[in-house]
Amino acid sequence: MKPELISLLCEKSVNWSDEPRFKLVSGRVSRFYVNCKPVTLHPRGMYLIGHLMMEALADARIEGIGGLTFGADPVAMAAAFASELVGRPVKAFSIRKTQKDHGIVKWIEGDLKPGDPVAVIDDVATTGGSTIKAIERAREEGLNVVKAIVLVDRQEGGLDAIRALVPDASALITRSELLACWKKK
Repeated sequence: MKPELISLLCEKSVNWSDEPRFKLVSGRVSRFYVNCKPVTLHPRGMYLIGHLMMEALADARIEGIGGLTFGADPVAMAAAFASELVGRPVKAFSIRKTQKDHGIVKWIEGDLKPGDPVAVIDDVATTGGSTIKAIERAREEGLNVVKAIVLVDRQEGGLDAIRALVPDASALITRSELLACWKKK
């Protein structure tokens, strides 16, 4: 499944330029850009991502999986759906970027309670800032973050920064794997 996901990301999500022209969330400008949305919202991509996430969570005892909206949402939903198919149900959750100001005012949507062990996920990590923000917010809301997984690690220090908060952090796919696929095209 992983080679197929790499190929799908390479085909639909990877952008490369000889000159740095892609502005990243971190403010950096890069020659390499990955927009995972065409794959995380694609039926085959969701299938692959969901199953690979569940493989990555094989040893984790978690109740929920999620992260900062919008990057983590389709990944969390794919994983939650796959979790039911493999007989190990895990609930998806989403962390808002701004606090809801009406109804029941809260940061996190999902069927979880304080103390529940969770995995925080993201689609891409460069500096790790979005994932770190999600980890901190989940902890502030009482969730026990025991694992972190990113779909694509740009290999620019983000995963190490995440590991400073959650030692059990990993990536499904690396920039090196995507560039190796890209060069074959």
